[in-house]
Formats: sequence, structure tokens, C-alpha cells
Amino acid sequence: MSKYWSDVVHRLTPYVPGEQPKLTNLVKLNTNENPYGPSLKVIEALKAEAADSLRLYPDPNSDRLKSVIARIFDLQSNQVFVGNGSDEVLAHVFQGLLKHDKPLLFPDITYSFYPVYCGLYGIQYETIALDKQFNIDIHHYARPNGGIIFPNPNAPTGIPLALAKIEQLLRQNTHSVVVIDEAYVDFGTESAVNLINTYPNLLVTHSLSKARSLAGLRVGYALGNKDLIEALMRVKDSFNSYPIDRFAEAGAVAAMQDSGYFEETCAKVISTRDTLVNELHALSFEVLPSGANFIFAKHKKIDGEELVVKLREHSIIVRHFKKPARISPYIRITIGTDNQSSSLIQAINVILKSV
Repeated sequence: MSKYWSDVVHRLTPYVPGEQPKLTNLVKLNTNENPYGPSLKVIEALKAEAADSLRLYPDPNSDRLKSVIARIFDLQSNQVFVGNGSDEVLAHVFQGLLKHDKPLLFPDITYSFYPVYCGLYGIQYETIALDKQFNIDIHHYARPNGGIIFPNPNAPTGIPLALAKIEQLLRQNTHSVVVIDEAYVDFGTESAVNLINTYPNLLVTHSLSKARSLAGLRVGYALGNKDLIEALMRVKDSFNSYPIDRFAEAGAVAAMQDSGYFEETCAKVISTRDTLVNELHALSFEVLPSGANFIFAKHKKIDGEELVVKLREHSIIVRHFKKPARISPYIRITIGTDNQSSSLIQAINVILKSV
């Protein structure tokens, strides 16, 4: 610790991202990246953007991208906010919409960046325990709050919350903002976007990192009532007026427009996930129901931490969470290609024979 740090830095416990190993020949199933590359139309758009125009600032409002997103979701452009990855979008959401006198509510097992944002922005919060089956119980959120946020499907469990329950949650929390973080929604979970024009307190966030295969480009967006979007714009323009660079906007526009490739790759991931779940069940794993591009699984004969270590010996990387203690037996497995899943199952077979 340094004497030059501000007080807020001393108090921070930063988010720890998934490992990005430099080793080659690894089966990398730890950070929920899409196993399939971006659309060829994205590559073409990026090449076209490598021009003299890079000397100019990008459009500070990203109007072209907003327009494309708005058309896809049957919204107006002033109902769309874009940022440098959904994490930056969420950072502005926490500061612009979720910092109030009453505590912010989110699950006790969820995206671990949420408490980090609260620490950074001085937001008081309360965690609401998932039930014994790791489901969100919306009745426990019927209390005074300064906002509610959770991923749907939840992370790291992958369990989706039914749209009817989200609508019930919105009806019982009309005086605060409800944020549904839909980073993984395109892999089999019903989106809440169609509720936006009915519930002015609903904000939905999306990422192009997962279903659109653009984790390396860093683009995310939020959809909601124009008043909520204006709040995010005010925060953004007080922080960084140009968060989306020319390459990012060009690539994002191409990715959003190529609906055929998007649907094809999502279907592949879902098919591989279903096959992998069946194969793990056959090996006596317990696998939580998933609407995401990852699964959460455990085996009674081997602890999650030990299994991660042994899989690494087979050049396979998955992710393990030590806290809270009740999820420590589980591992989170990103859905890869069929070949990667086969390698995983082969390694697990070998490991289980030795325990």
C-alpha cells in the first residue's frame, strides 16, 4: 500500500477476471468466450475501417450502432446506450442509477463485479441468498431498496429466471430501477427487452463478448426508458465522451447485422451444451440447469478445486470459485466446440478412475 493512494483505493478489493493463459495447446474453458470466431462480415468491416479516418475522433454518440440496435429490438435510438464493454456500461449504471440512500439488492451468489462497483462508488448494498437449489426467489426482494440487479441467466450458476417472475419483480418495485444483466441471454434464456416499454424502471444490459464473439473488441449496451438512458449519457459524457472507437463501432454494427451467423453459432453452443450435460450426467455429475454458454457442475467423489488442478494437468482450464463455501464443490465449464467437449470428457474419465 502506498501513502499516495486515496482513501477509496485503500478500501477497494478489485475484481479478479478469469485467467488468460499465455500457454499454447490448451483447451480453454474458463472465461465464457465463444468458441467460434466473429462473423466474416465483422472482419471485412474492421479491414475497411483501417483508413485515413483513424486520425479523426469517433462519433461520440455512436449513432450508427445505436440505430442498428434500436431496429433489432424495435426501440428508439434514445432508448439505447453503448459503452466500452458491458462492464463499463454497468459501471455507469451503478453510478448513475443505483446509488441511493436505500441499499442496492443483488444475489449472494452472482457476478462478483457487483460488490466491486459498490465499493468503488460508495454504494451500500445487501445480498439476498439464493434458495437451496440456487434459484433467485423474487419474494425476498420485496423490501425497501435503492435498486435491484442480477444477471439472467445468473452467473456463475447459469440458472435462468422466468420472464413472468421478472415481470412480477418489476411490479413490486416500481419506485426503484431493476437492472437485468443479460450477458448470456442468447443461449436459451428469455429476454426481458420486450418489457421495456411497459416498465419505465427496467434497464437491460447486453454484451457483444459472448453470443457475438467479440470479447476482444469490447462493446456492450443498455436498453431502457429514455430517462434511464439519459442518466447514463450524463455519466458517460462526464467521464469519457469517446468510449467506442471506430473499429469497435464498425465491428459491432457488422456483428449485429449478421443475424444468420449469430443464430447459427448460438445454436451450435446450445447443442454442444446439451450433449455435454448428458455426458456429465452419465459420469454421475450433478449439473445445474443452464440457459447460458457455460454450466455449473460437481461430482461427489472429487472437490471442485481438486478437479480444476487435475484438469489442468490434462491441459484443460475451467474455473473454480471458492466463495461462498456452498459453491466450492462446483466447477464452471465454458461451452466450447464438440472436440473440446470430447477432450474434457476423456480427461474427466481418466481423473475419476484415479479417485
